[in-house]
Amino acid sequence: MVRRLFLVLAAASLAVVAAGCGARGGNQPYTATGTAACLTKTGFAKITTNPVKVGFIAGFADNGGLKGTASDGNVLTIAFTANATDAVSSTRNAFRLHAPKALRPHIADIMETEQNAVLVWTVTPSSTQLADVVGCLHS
Repeated sequence: MVRRLFLVLAAASLAVVAAGCGARGGNQPYTATGTAACLTKTGFAKITTNPVKVGFIAGFADNGGLKGTASDGNVLTIAFTANATDAVSSTRNAFRLHAPKALRPHIADIMETEQNAVLVWTVTPSSTQLADVVGCLHS
């Protein structure tokens, strides 16, 4: 019984930590500005939301773009689209079409979608990296 209680409390604590930077806002789309500060807290560096520096596709995304570097050097680019439907599909297609030739065979491993955010990494992220980023997505 004590062990079960301990496991429940540990799981609840982990859920709070995984939430990272607070509660998400219902159906509000994620944004670059809402996400950037939290990524800094999780160890990402060189974070920018400057449209000129995040790349062409993310730079023109409706809710901004973001680029940052994980502690192991894995670079992340996020395009925050207007909504989680048609805009995400066309943004994913744009990333696929304009990916460097060497990355195209592995694009499924380095691209992830979370609601209106399209995440693209330079190499497949670790489960911790992905969880940190997903926990930081905010409107």
